[in-house]
Amino acid sequence: MAHGVHDHQGRLPVAQAAVLTLPAPSQAKDLRPRLTALDSLLCGAFAGAVAKTVIAPLDRTKIIFQVSSKRFSAQEAFRLIYCTYVKDGLLSLWRGNSATMVRVMPYAAIQFCSHEQYKRQLGSYYGYQGKALPPFPRFLAGSLAGMTAAMLTYPLDMVRARMAITAKEMYSNIMHVFVRISQEEGVKTLYRGFTPTILGVIPYAGITFFTYETLKKLHTEKTKRSQPYPYERLAFGACAGLIGQSASYPLDVVRRRMQTAGVTGSCYSTILGTMRAIVTQEGVIRGLYKGLSMNWVKGPVAVGISFTTFDVTHGLLLKLHQMGYFIH
Repeated sequence: MAHGVHDHQGRLPVAQAAVLTLPAPSQAKDLRPRLTALDSLLCGAFAGAVAKTVIAPLDRTKIIFQVSSKRFSAQEAFRLIYCTYVKDGLLSLWRGNSATMVRVMPYAAIQFCSHEQYKRQLGSYYGYQGKALPPFPRFLAGSLAGMTAAMLTYPLDMVRARMAITAKEMYSNIMHVFVRISQEEGVKTLYRGFTPTILGVIPYAGITFFTYETLKKLHTEKTKRSQPYPYERLAFGACAGLIGQSASYPLDVVRRRMQTAGVTGSCYSTILGTMRAIVTQEGVIRGLYKGLSMNWVKGPVAVGISFTTFDVTHGLLLKLHQMGYFIH
């Protein structure tokens, strides 16, 4: 038997030696292509741009109602859209969208990219590397991603809000807004409303990413398909946006009031003071939840498009890497 295993010089046959020297699976190098942070940034920027451009007219209309004391209704909202169209033309409905793009592309890029990084880090920390995270880390990854994006892009959100509610004569372009606010109200004004923004983005981003990731996980378990179809992603994103925005909406109203106080003539300097003034003058539902019904239309659409676009472009880039079109 021993002579059957060794050759005449006592050496192992080549095939058997190769088998015996194979590295353990845990030590083998993963040669599958992996997307870089730059890939995630590009996918996120594109997703944010597509989603926000689609719902820009509704977003602008919502902001106008949020910062005024007018009573909101669907009829009044669409009347405002129609009057704006008749008075200033179709493109006026997208006024401020350039500022939105300047803000939302880096915001979405940072948010999606940092979410991928936080998922990877939390997965490693909790021992779920390459697997779906448990509920709390799943929520935490979304919240941290939203906070990171909001902190790095906040002044652009202020500029966008100002452009959305003012006429062309007041602010001609994005740089004009920055210059006028800095000269007339001080640089500190560019960060007015920052605290309610962060307080609002923690539940919003956390719940939105948590809901979307959870629905994808449940879908995989039920259908045994690793990836949902695009229309299923749209539905998951819509549910995530609906729940996330409803939970954080009052803080969104507060932040808009504080951001636009310089041009509306109001005096909103603190979160509690702004909330108290809104509730006193307009009531809880008609004040803090003004425009929420419009958000129930535009929010799920925007989030659904955003998540779907990101996942689809992410998957497309991964396939291109696998086919050898890109080399890291």
